[in-house]
Amino acid sequence: MDVNEKYFSNITARERAIFEGGISMGALFHQFVGTPVNVKTKDNLERTIAESFKLQPAIEDVEVKINLTDTTEFDYISLSGDMLDVKIHTQVENVKAVIRIEFIEELNYPLMYVEEISE
Repeated sequence: MDVNEKYFSNITARERAIFEGGISMGALFHQFVGTPVNVKTKDNLERTIAESFKLQPAIEDVEVKINLTDTTEFDYISLSGDMLDVKIHTQVENVKAVIRIEFIEELNYPLMYVEEISE
């Protein structure tokens, strides 16, 4: 029995595409929030986040943008959720999903949500 049959036979490809993106987004958020970052390291951190999460099952692409605010007198700040604009693209069978986190001004909150599903 293959892994998909054994562990994912109780959900649809659509549900799995959303699950894989959502679980990766949660891990990304909790793994990288607090990381020291400045204008010199921002691009490398964006690439590192994207490349590391592309290794996860069903992840097709990851787009990461860090919106830096002012740095401190020590020339860096800690990465926070409101600085993240990330899209995780997943594919399971013929289903594609885009899971996103971005700061929503009207909510004053970095919201994780399903941005798009296509079959």
